[in-house]
Amino acid sequence: MASSQDARAIPSLAHAEWLQRPSTVAVLGALQAEGAEARVVGGAVRNALMGLPVKDVDVATTALPQDVMRLAAKAGLQAVPTGIEHGTVTVVADHVPVEVTTLRRDVETFGRHARVTFTQNWTEDARRRDLTINALYCAPDGTVHDPLGGYPDLVVRRVRFIGEARARIREDYLRILRFFRFFAAYDSAPQPDADGLAAAIAERGGLEQLSGERIRAELLLLLAAPRAVEAVRAMQEAGLIEPLLGVAGDVERLARLSAIEAALGRDPDPVLRLAAAGADPARLQQRLRLSAAETERLAHAGARHAAFTPASVEREAQEYIYRHGARAFADGALMAWANSGDGPGDAVRVERVRLAQRWQAPELPVRGSDVVALGLPAGPDVGRVLAAFETWWIAEGFPKDAELAKQKLDELVRAAKR
Repeated sequence: MASSQDARAIPSLAHAEWLQRPSTVAVLGALQAEGAEARVVGGAVRNALMGLPVKDVDVATTALPQDVMRLAAKAGLQAVPTGIEHGTVTVVADHVPVEVTTLRRDVETFGRHARVTFTQNWTEDARRRDLTINALYCAPDGTVHDPLGGYPDLVVRRVRFIGEARARIREDYLRILRFFRFFAAYDSAPQPDADGLAAAIAERGGLEQLSGERIRAELLLLLAAPRAVEAVRAMQEAGLIEPLLGVAGDVERLARLSAIEAALGRDPDPVLRLAAAGADPARLQQRLRLSAAETERLAHAGARHAAFTPASVEREAQEYIYRHGARAFADGALMAWANSGDGPGDAVRVERVRLAQRWQAPELPVRGSDVVALGLPAGPDVGRVLAAFETWWIAEGFPKDAELAKQKLDELVRAAKR
């Protein structure tokens, strides 16, 4: 186990861009102004040591929450008590929010909630965290402190729980999903850590206690990770997919979609991957509390429309793009491809998917005002003429000839007046 005493074996992060940001410098400086300690903790430290991008910076401190509020105000920074009863204050510096949490240890846990007591002991604070690679702290001078031996795990890309895995999971059952998400993002082993996997299986009943919103957020992060397929396959074999999604899941279709995305050079699309893994849009929406936009995407991905298949004429595909949008068509075409079993290098499938990129749907060249200008009174007949014109225009291949369009509209208006 590494400790703060032998932290010299860990590379310094003194030159890390995020450690030198004005917001980070301001927050750390404010917290230490009267002798308290403050260190960056968690994801920023982990990702920096792995050479990965760093987004958010979180800070742990020995200062009590009320002192964090006072010290921030004294330094001219805004402080928001976002979770002050559990020791968390959001400090805004240089327009950047930084989450600051007082060192603490959990006295009693209630799922995701806990009764806590504050501490000055960094090791006690580390022990309440979930995974060893998330219990790394970086001092303002760039020195990395590793009270629980997370750095050796980071070096070999091993994701494991801190202490007794089942105890960590009982503190918050979302940690089951986080365990697999971090495996998908960081682990190099063929299978998840055996102790963590066994604990996840033993405690899987707790997944039913989780809200759909929390599952959704964590699951979409997992599905966007580099080894999402391996993680989901391990979860399915462990009997963890159905408690999460309410369906058995289809890992092989997810694997085919992932291979297609890679062949096309597309970034992983977590919503489309969810459609591949979960299949039933209505059940997924209910279970995960998906947004209306996400639910609509799942519906298009799950549609069995001829336009998605290369066997249909291109005009049919263009009509779908015109009526529903390029992304909806691409979602459906990609899912149809994954369903088909055709290989990721299938040239005909590639061309069908790319139609959404190379063909831009035009706008209908006439409006209701054009119909009224031809002498048809405003009312239902105007809408019927427009619908008839649109049907003709699509069938003719979206002609751009303005004179041809005018002649057709005249014809339809004359027929409506009879």
